[in-house]
Amino acid sequence: MLWLRPLTMLRLLALLTLCETVRTGFFVSALPVSGPALPLGAATIGAMAGAHYLADALAKGPAGLLIGRWGLGAALLPGPLLGLAALLLARHAPHALSGVLVCAAWGVGYAALWPGVMSASQALAVPGRTARALTVSNLSVAPAILTGALVVGPLMKGWPDLTWTALMVTQLLTVLLALSLLRVRLPAPERAGAVWRDWRPVAGLLPAAFVQTLAPALLSTVLYPLLDRLDLTVRDLLPGGALALATFGLSVWLIGRRADRGNPRRALLPGLLLLAGTFALAALPGVTALLPLLGALLGAGYGAFITGWNGLVARTLPEGQRAAAWGTVMAVEALGYAAGPVLGGVAWQLAGVPGVFGLGAAVFLGALLYDLLRHHAARRAPGGEAVGGKR
Repeated sequence: MLWLRPLTMLRLLALLTLCETVRTGFFVSALPVSGPALPLGAATIGAMAGAHYLADALAKGPAGLLIGRWGLGAALLPGPLLGLAALLLARHAPHALSGVLVCAAWGVGYAALWPGVMSASQALAVPGRTARALTVSNLSVAPAILTGALVVGPLMKGWPDLTWTALMVTQLLTVLLALSLLRVRLPAPERAGAVWRDWRPVAGLLPAAFVQTLAPALLSTVLYPLLDRLDLTVRDLLPGGALALATFGLSVWLIGRRADRGNPRRALLPGLLLLAGTFALAALPGVTALLPLLGALLGAGYGAFITGWNGLVARTLPEGQRAAAWGTVMAVEALGYAAGPVLGGVAWQLAGVPGVFGLGAAVFLGALLYDLLRHHAARRAPGGEAVGGKR
């Protein structure tokens, strides 16, 4: 058995970053830009992407179980191999049915990556810094996703052959990285408790997991129509975005300590309240004058929320089935991301800008109330103890 070391964690983060770069670049940029020349229609490309992401979401829980049985490295290898097959097929033998099937298979293979990385982050974290370590792992892919979405597309328009080659070489690097991790296993727990007793607290997290990803996903398909309605451009958002990044970093560093050293809810609940307030302000008339304030509140709220959430999840997941539990929680989060665009589109159609942001505020407030009620019920139960804090 090869125990995890910091260098192993760096390789895992590198694997995650490269995989997300290729996946985002492939589905968001390469296929839409190159589709007519392949030829693949918009419906086929949508089916390929949908099949992949749905398969990824549904397979995360079972993939977590496989991590415990096969070992982390062995469970990670199918994803990079199937991703390389999907790229080669799309580039050299594009076909609707085979494209959808191989992309779905890629999603099943990819499903072990996120639960595996988060489980390894938790296992390797310095004691007292688990929530912040998990937050770093969560956010390490942000540059990769931005690269895949905003860089690959322009490159594909100007130099398609070179860009396809770059994607395939990058995917080949993920295969080599996965092979270098093949013998890695997560540390085995000393004991495993009764399955239902261990998983009952995890079940309590699932509604909040769904809601907390649903809220930001409300904006995913209506962002540009929303900006047009408000007479704004992406450039107009940059000052507020810079403030958001600054307050996010401060929030993770300062409030994140509370999630690690005390009760994670001391960071989670203020974060949810700030996010609900930010969305409520954005639903008001004259929102364009509030952009700097909204940016500052959004960064502070999200920084507090994500560290509190990671700390709460880390303390709740059963020691004996940690990877499987991470997979289950993240599968429900993925379903929230999937439902968000649908509800956001309906809210936009019915009530425009106030409808989208008002629904987001209600969702965050609902998550806050759910946590308060769950914590109160846990404290009142005989012998009960609320997760993340003393009775």
